[in-house]
Amino acid sequence: MNQVTNLPLWATLLIAAFLIIGAILTLIGSFGLYHLRSFYDRIHTSTLGTSWGTAAIVIASIVYFSITESELVLHPFLIGAFIIFIAPVALILLSRAALYRDRAANNPEVPSLKLPANTTTTQSAETQLTADSKKAADT
Repeated sequence: MNQVTNLPLWATLLIAAFLIIGAILTLIGSFGLYHLRSFYDRIHTSTLGTSWGTAAIVIASIVYFSITESELVLHPFLIGAFIIFIAPVALILLSRAALYRDRAANNPEVPSLKLPANTTTTQSAETQLTADSKKAADT
């Protein structure tokens, strides 16, 4: 007898819901890769789709294997944890490499390392923006 046919209805619906959610999130990440033009935007959407889509599919796998084997099975969690934690790290490494490459090529779309002319090196850009907004409110 097939184990899938022995699943209760609530488990089948729960597993199907998580699989559909995971597939939709991954599809959204794929659409982001297709539609966005900038490399930096593309890696952001693909990482979000991969992380959250994988999490939903891992939850579906944990529920399925725990019910069919009549005990809590956490093996799929190891695979999901690896993907969920490695995807953002890969995002950071790829974006830093691309940022370094684009700054070396003087790409105008990339923010420069220089602070605005009216800030000191000890003042952050955020502090300067706050000070500028206070000056504008006073006048």
